[in-house]
Amino acid sequence: MTAIELTIILLAAAVIAVVGLRAFGAPPLVAYLAVGVLLGPNAIGLASEGEATHTLAEIGVVFLMFSLGLEFSRTKLLSLRKHVFGLGAAQVGVTMLAAVTVLLLVPGAWLIWMFPGGIDWRAAIALAGAVALSSTALVSKLLTERRELETEHGRRVFSVLLFQDLAVIPLLVLIPALASGESGWWMPLGLALLKAAGLLIVLLRFGPPLMRSWFSLVARQRSHEVFTLNVLLATLLFAWMTKYFGLSMELGAFVAGMLIAETEFRYQVEEDIKPFRDVLLGLFFVTIGMQLDLGVVLHAWPQVLILLLVPLIVKFLLVLGLVRLLGGTAGTAIRTGIWLAQASEFGFVLLSLSISTGLLQDSTLQPVLAAMLLSLLLSPLLISQANRLALRASSQEWLQRSLQIQSIASRSIGRTGHIVIAGYGRSGQALAHVLESEGVGYLALDLDPDRVREASSAGESVVYGDATKPEALTAAGIHRARAIAITFDDNQAVFRLLARLRVVAPKLPVLVRATTDLELAKLREAGATEVVPEIAEGSLMLASHALALAGLPRTRIMSRVRLVREGRYQLLQGFFHGADDQAGEGIEADHVHLHAVGLPEGSPVIGRSLGELDLAGVRISAIVRSNGRSLDPPPETLLRANDTLVLSGTPDQIGSAEVLLLGG
Repeated sequence: MTAIELTIILLAAAVIAVVGLRAFGAPPLVAYLAVGVLLGPNAIGLASEGEATHTLAEIGVVFLMFSLGLEFSRTKLLSLRKHVFGLGAAQVGVTMLAAVTVLLLVPGAWLIWMFPGGIDWRAAIALAGAVALSSTALVSKLLTERRELETEHGRRVFSVLLFQDLAVIPLLVLIPALASGESGWWMPLGLALLKAAGLLIVLLRFGPPLMRSWFSLVARQRSHEVFTLNVLLATLLFAWMTKYFGLSMELGAFVAGMLIAETEFRYQVEEDIKPFRDVLLGLFFVTIGMQLDLGVVLHAWPQVLILLLVPLIVKFLLVLGLVRLLGGTAGTAIRTGIWLAQASEFGFVLLSLSISTGLLQDSTLQPVLAAMLLSLLLSPLLISQANRLALRASSQEWLQRSLQIQSIASRSIGRTGHIVIAGYGRSGQALAHVLESEGVGYLALDLDPDRVREASSAGESVVYGDATKPEALTAAGIHRARAIAITFDDNQAVFRLLARLRVVAPKLPVLVRATTDLELAKLREAGATEVVPEIAEGSLMLASHALALAGLPRTRIMSRVRLVREGRYQLLQGFFHGADDQAGEGIEADHVHLHAVGLPEGSPVIGRSLGELDLAGVRISAIVRSNGRSLDPPPETLLRANDTLVLSGTPDQIGSAEVLLLGG
């Protein structure tokens, strides 16, 4: 099979798997693993892991470590240092100690049955390192999608993941050192650590000013292509540098990310690197799936089941105990334990490194690999039940939930005709301040405990609560409120809240903030009374000031602004797309475009009125004739030869309308 054929097969299978599994809420990572398992040499056999594929997959891990380095700003580490270096260090240390102890104390016959290739104390340390880690790619994505990053358990989970990612670095140094020999392993380990320390000191001491100067020079060229190439160069150069000195490529990429995180280019770099990282990391998971031999797994299913259940249960219990020991509530401990129980993508990296250095044999790898894959497949399901399990298992959790609802209710008692604000970020706070200046009461709900604590201490009417929960809405006095304003920009949560409101308070006016004009119709269909698109409203304000500077009377300006708003911003919807709009829009089929079409002499619509045309959702926003341009022409306008019509709609709609207007 040629390289192009293999690429097409992998891409097609990945797209189908991702789309199919996303319907069940599974992350893309699971789909990539499934593609590798099914198409690999040990199953259907359509794809195999060649040297080129392995190299690209390794680069995917390099880019993942680079992205993690971008997250390690000193500010974030300082804000989470208690959880990162307290709970995180304890979790990794205790889990590795427990895993090594269990592996060394298991009777020899059982150990051979569990690991046919056999393991010694060095292999036990390598396996323990893999077991101690959790999936940063899977968990961080789910935390963001479920809006739980700023919750009590979310902060602990993210902090532990940060420390685990740091712990990968010494583990990547430790495994090759252990593989060098049983008696003198400490000498190569010490040498590797000295080289790593020296290289890190040099890079971190002299790297930041050099990196800032380097990226500033490239940024002055104002070329996006050159900037992206420079990001790729920086990542791979640092990875090669550490490999040249006998260390891992991942360490160099991580350091490069840390250096850039201290510059003003961090966020642009993060956006530029994301497509390369995601695609190559997906290929990495495909190659991991290819290593799984389904025949061995089916033959050794008892070992796979034990290797799946024991680490899941033990990690859950260890994290639960550590969170409780460090002052967390029972509910927080249960949630944190469930979120961190699965295996890690870096566990696969450590296992692959252990195989390549000879610490583990391939026959030992198969049951372990299968168990880790299954834990990743099960993890989204377990995480979706975390809240329910915490409520069932902890009476204190019920008490805290009732106290939270009571806190919301106590702030809303006596309020009538107030505005409920869902989300207290910048938009929510600006709205609250305007309402307060006019003496209109409000009550805001937000899920960021620090924001709620600080704003509440400043006397603002905000409480901690999830506005998408019916009980929180009821406690906020939704039935006595005059309206609710949804100000957060999470579309999934907005539609979920609109669905709740249709049941809880179907007649309540709902105001929704939209970052773009793409969701206007969908949000209104979902139950929003008014939708305020930020871009359109900002453009309208710019237009009103420009009209004032042009000398138009104030009454005429206000009349125009009112007409635009009453027309639901139709005048401002859509724009003529250029080359620089293509890259930033992703899938453009949903975007409203403007397109000009000239009517030739033989057009079949000449002599017909606009009202007679059926353009399937396309709006004619203007007509251009020799005597000028007419905006929003009335339906009775008759079309003439050589008219230029400005069409507003999606590309597909405009294409169909153009065929109709030009007669095929």
